[in-house]
Amino acid sequence: MFRKVLVANRGEIAVRVMRACEELNVGTVAIYSEADKDSGHVRYADEAYNVGPARAADSYLDHEGVIEAARKADADAIHPGYGFLAENAEFASKVEDVDGITWIGPSSSAMESLGEKTKARKIMSEADVPIVPGTTDPVTDPEEVKTFGEEHGYPIAIKAEGGGGGRGMKVVWDESEVEDQLESAKREGEAYFDNDSVYLERYLENPRHIEVQILADGEGNVRHLGERDCSLQRRHQKVIEEGPSAALTDELREKIGEAARRGVAAADYTNAGTVEFLVEEDLDRDGPLGPDANFYFLEVNTRIQVEHTVTEEITGLDIVKRQIKIAAGETVDFDQDDVDIDGHAIEFRINAENAAEDFAPATGGTLSTYDPPGGIGVRMDDALAQGDELVTDYDSMIAKLIVWGQDREECLERSLRALREYEIEGIPTIIPFHRLMLSDERFVESTHTTKYLDEELDESRITEAQQQWGSDDTGADGEDDDAVEREFTVEVNGKRFDVNLEEHGAPAIAAGDGGAQAQAQAGGPPEPAGGTDADETEIEGDGETVDAEMQGTILGVEVEEGDEVAAGDVLVVLEAMKMENDIVASRGGTVSQIAVEEGESVDMGDVLVVIE
Repeated sequence: MFRKVLVANRGEIAVRVMRACEELNVGTVAIYSEADKDSGHVRYADEAYNVGPARAADSYLDHEGVIEAARKADADAIHPGYGFLAENAEFASKVEDVDGITWIGPSSSAMESLGEKTKARKIMSEADVPIVPGTTDPVTDPEEVKTFGEEHGYPIAIKAEGGGGGRGMKVVWDESEVEDQLESAKREGEAYFDNDSVYLERYLENPRHIEVQILADGEGNVRHLGERDCSLQRRHQKVIEEGPSAALTDELREKIGEAARRGVAAADYTNAGTVEFLVEEDLDRDGPLGPDANFYFLEVNTRIQVEHTVTEEITGLDIVKRQIKIAAGETVDFDQDDVDIDGHAIEFRINAENAAEDFAPATGGTLSTYDPPGGIGVRMDDALAQGDELVTDYDSMIAKLIVWGQDREECLERSLRALREYEIEGIPTIIPFHRLMLSDERFVESTHTTKYLDEELDESRITEAQQQWGSDDTGADGEDDDAVEREFTVEVNGKRFDVNLEEHGAPAIAAGDGGAQAQAQAGGPPEPAGGTDADETEIEGDGETVDAEMQGTILGVEVEEGDEVAAGDVLVVLEAMKMENDIVASRGGTVSQIAVEEGESVDMGDVLVVIE
């Protein structure tokens, strides 16, 4: 077994991995960016190392910086969690090449073959796993898309090779959209995955999203741990996951599970992973879908999943500990027939978003109240504490609530009780939305599809839920100014040390310079060098400003100064919440000023374009 594991991630998944390490008597190492210096995963770890500024590309995605931190800590393994570098075959290969450090995950070769969707489709097809009609080679020419449409019909999904969760996917509803959507999918693939290669699939209009958790060891033993139903999604991002699926008969779930095992075995895969499928829903069905229902391979997630907790609750298996043990050379010590599904579990993603405002992510705030639920069958995966400031530089998911019951009915009842108990003030969350779903007929009857939230649910119901159960607390600081707690973060050779000091009536202490960095906080963050006022865009003329609706990164500027635009024209492409968003003109006019450039980070309310 390993001595010390560096967790190359942040937030709740980092803490989740560290807890598994603690139970295996393995030391833990955190990495953190400047934005995360006070975050929960840093507090939890045995030791922590700063790997760079807030921008993920300069910290959590810095291959050499993460490996160097592992060397400094004398860690003998790296666990990537999910997101960031978890499915980066290049990074996995670099770790594999470092003497004395083990990659906790599938081999880089397996990640590469299954991470690229066209290669994965070929492997699955050869293993007799059903695949959605589509291309097995990358597509570059719009004429190829049109030819595919003539053969298979519209709509068509254009998907990035390295995509997932809706990132890098564009839907073409008719031939007139081919050129624009192909270019958009390629651009998004390049931006997110450094790979503009795309492929085509027939777009399924009423699918359920079913995924199978697998474990595989180095001796060729492959086991599936049942399925999860992840059909409740908004903009292709999951919000509620559950297992087992209430929409499948036992015969169908067995067919899907065995297909997942065949595909993984054919890929020579080891460690944990998830095989995702789309199942065609029958909107007129009277009972669960039977063994004749169509299901198709979607993708393999070569990592631990956000929703792995659902499977852990219904199988009693600690999947993260199994990951670590398999990487250390241990084998899977149970047969497929030994996997016993007990009861029902649901995971609620607790996102710092306002569901009534199109799930817009919060732009800041402080957890003035944080009191999570408890009791029988209730599990919390988080890295939060009351008083924490919300970090908005990364994903908006701040915690996960997982509920278990003897059956789905009890699980739903217990979930409602737990959500009522969950108290968070200071930031918006989607807890009111979750409470709404537990009274929603389609969700309760499990007849919803992946399109339900985006296309069918009455948005006014979400607004009413937010008004009824949401908090109006803005998170304003109401602390006693006479009592000041100074929190010093000292770094020596990149390693973090914390010093806390409480004083009364003391002035702020300026942070010093030198080989060891020191930072002090007194009732808030230190003032930036050069003054307290942030740089503001100087507006020229009297035109109408087009502002950023959320924090994100500029992927592209589609207009130039002097261009004539009409209402609805795309001005700027903004990446936010892992999705590409078109910022459009609300009225026609002339572009008089462009205030941003490609690659620039913006906050909500920042001026993007001025139109006269």
